[in-house]
Amino acid sequence: MKRFLLVLAVGCLAQSLPAQEYKDFGKDRLNNSPRHGEWVDIKSGERTIKAFVVYPERKDKAPAILVVQEIFGLTDWLRSMCDQLAENGVIAIAPDFLNGEKFEDADGARKAISAVTDEQVKSVLDATADYALKIPACNGTLAVCGFCRGGGWAFTYANENPKLNAAYSFYGAPPESADKVKNIACPVYGFYGENDERVNATIPKAEELMKAAGKKYEPVIYKGAGHGFMRSGDPANPNFREADRKARDEAWARWKKLLKEL
Repeated sequence: MKRFLLVLAVGCLAQSLPAQEYKDFGKDRLNNSPRHGEWVDIKSGERTIKAFVVYPERKDKAPAILVVQEIFGLTDWLRSMCDQLAENGVIAIAPDFLNGEKFEDADGARKAISAVTDEQVKSVLDATADYALKIPACNGTLAVCGFCRGGGWAFTYANENPKLNAAYSFYGAPPESADKVKNIACPVYGFYGENDERVNATIPKAEELMKAAGKKYEPVIYKGAGHGFMRSGDPANPNFREADRKARDEAWARWKKLLKEL
């Protein structure tokens, strides 16, 4: 897995994020949301990590989804994604791999995220999964999603946690060897941008590995979209890209149907 994380980190290090987008993007949605969102403390080994949780407004218990951050950390945008997931009927919980550490710009967060080890990733996600399943409003159904660096982690974590009912990987590099997919017990759904060959070049190998292992993997490549289209195609983004909006809308339409299947 260490080699996998290194390859993924190298790809993500090439990304940049304007200061305005890093600091401010997503706050308006959070401030105006009718749903309950809160920070919680979760015990992970010998340390306590922070996580952001948003609850849906519904009369029955709901599935829970682990939301795995991009290489930029647990940004306001990622928390706004938690709110959008809760709007669609699920409990969304995003662990902070940097445990509340704050950065002035995306570059500082990116460097810190790149130092997170594979052991830490698994430990944090395991602790968050255990916490999520014990939430009184959770119905016992658990899934994971992730974006960019987090999309790769989400795919990898599907091999680590047999309790998962689904994994949603957004433009993250998939596993590269049979031993990293053999224990996957849930379907994996991929969301990729057409103009992202760095990541897309890894899809055929993943399809081959998943098919050989008898696992379900459904990648979809969205026409005209670039890497990170869920962020860049969001109309609230100060650096909104119209070219990615259609892909984002199509991805959300697909994702909503899949969420209902949970």
